[in-house]
Amino acid sequence: MSERVRGAILHGTAALILVAGGVWWWRAAPHDDSDPRLLSWRLTAEQLLPESGDQELSDTVVVAASGNYEKDADLDGGAFQVAVVCAGADGSRVRVSFGDDESGRGLPCSGTRTPEVFSVGVGSQLRVRVTVDEQGPVVFRYTLERAAPN
Repeated sequence: MSERVRGAILHGTAALILVAGGVWWWRAAPHDDSDPRLLSWRLTAEQLLPESGDQELSDTVVVAASGNYEKDADLDGGAFQVAVVCAGADGSRVRVSFGDDESGRGLPCSGTRTPEVFSVGVGSQLRVRVTVDEQGPVVFRYTLERAAPN
């Protein structure tokens, strides 16, 4: 076998290995399975319920279909205003409850959305519990601020 043929075989084999490695690298890369609608929903929720300097607590979270979110906050006791809003696909809903109350209140996450505001009395801890229906995911946002004294 001549030098020229061996060189061609060596270069061809190197090129084949390079192509195979590239295909493997491309297929092994992690895929972004995030829902592209989430960014839009997050912006909607944050516009409907913006940050203010008076808030003691606020958060924006993504909750999967049929999923739950629970937040316990240690607070000095008193009266508070909790505002909540959610954004999601058509027909999506969440159920929000406070404390140990399991029943809660249902909120639509699509269509015309306005923040719901609840007055709650807090001893030393506030528990916010959110349950999403089968339509999901949804973006849920809440804020908590101390109620103005009467």
